[in-house]
Order: sequence, then C-alpha cells, then structure tokens
Amino acid sequence: MAVIVVTGTGTEIGKTVVTAAVAAAALAQGRSVAVVKPAQTGVAPGEDGDVDVVRRLAGDVTCAELARFPEPLAPATAARRAGLTPVRPGQVAEAAAKLAGEHDLVLVEGAGGLLVRFDDDGATLADVAAELAAPVLVVAPAGLGTLNMTALTAEALRARGLEQLGVVVGSWPVEPDLAARCNLADLPEAAGAPLLGVVPEGSGALAPVEFRAGAAAWLAPRLGGGWDAGAFTAAVG
Repeated sequence: MAVIVVTGTGTEIGKTVVTAAVAAAALAQGRSVAVVKPAQTGVAPGEDGDVDVVRRLAGDVTCAELARFPEPLAPATAARRAGLTPVRPGQVAEAAAKLAGEHDLVLVEGAGGLLVRFDDDGATLADVAAELAAPVLVVAPAGLGTLNMTALTAEALRARGLEQLGVVVGSWPVEPDLAARCNLADLPEAAGAPLLGVVPEGSGALAPVEFRAGAAAWLAPRLGGGWDAGAFTAAVG
C-alpha cells in the first residue's frame, strides 16, 4: 500500500503519535515516507504543527501541511472564522498522490474524526480516502466508551465502501483499568478489523532516539512492526 489515511474516533487520542510510530517503523525498514496534514488547526504561524511533531519523533520524513487555521476548531469552522479558503478533498488527494509517486509510503493524518468537515459543502477525510482508494487506519482510545466510537467509525467507513486497515490504541495506560483490558479483545469485534498496535501512554514525550527504537514494538507486522495482538491480549487483557 502506498497511501494510508489515519483518522481517529475523536480528537486528542494520539493520531499524531501513531502516525509518527508508523513512519518510524517504515523508515527503520529503509522505506521513504511522506506525511500529509490536510488542515492544521489551533496553531499560530511559526508554531510547530502535527507534521513537525512527526518529523521530530520519526526522523527523515517529507512533510506537507496544506492549510493552517489559528483557532482550535473543526477545519471548516476554523477556515470560515479566519476568512481563509478551506482545504478541499481533491487538493489533498492530489498532494498525496504526487508524494506517493516519490515515496514508498504516504500517511495522510486527518483532524479529529473521520467525518469532521473540511469545508461548508460537507467534505470530509472520508472523501479524501475515497478519492485515493486508500485504506483507513483508525486510532482509538483505550478505555470506557471506545467500543461505541470505534463501531460508529467502522460503520461510517463501510457505508462509504472504504477499507478499514485496522485499529491502533493511541495511548495505552501505564496502569490499564478493567475496561481497557477488556477492550483489547472487544475492539476488533467492534471495528470489524484487526487490532494493529498499542502505543504506550506518554510516547510522544520520549526522546526521538527512544521513540524510534520502540516504534516497531508497538505495531503489528502489517504496519511494519513486530507487535503480536494475541500475545499482548493474553498477557494484559
């Protein structure tokens, strides 16, 4: 697969750190990687955005941020309030396709969840995935409530004929509670797709050398790592 679209069941659940981990694992295999952020919100000019976080953690990746809006809102709302032109799915797909011709892997990281609006016409990250015919990797939280959010995201993907690559837990707690441990077995059923990794809580604060050394151990082989869902669930679940 040349392009993976990374979405989440909500916001602030670890999409950027998961994107960085997938990028780091691919780089460790000698693959070239590009990351596209269609719309960065809540970041002022000159401040680091999500692509800068990915580059810092993962290493030598090509980064493309297509639009930036200062207020921490949905892209469509942030663009409208700033009086700026919103990003369009065709623009995102074109940028990703161009980078796919030059790199082994392109990761497109959305803002918020799958159906957060890019513009006032209702375009979403799902439209980008459809234009690219790209699989979607869903990042989900570990604890109570994640099964419903994951199932809703999976249902939205199926309704649009989009492939769900799998689910990654974006922040696995140091001391997981009962819900988190049970969710290891229940998430694949809710998603209708495999569990492809768990990224430890606080990984985004690691030194880059530590992050890159650990990334492959957090991800399943399908994402370039060596993590085993069955073994982890048996040991922790």
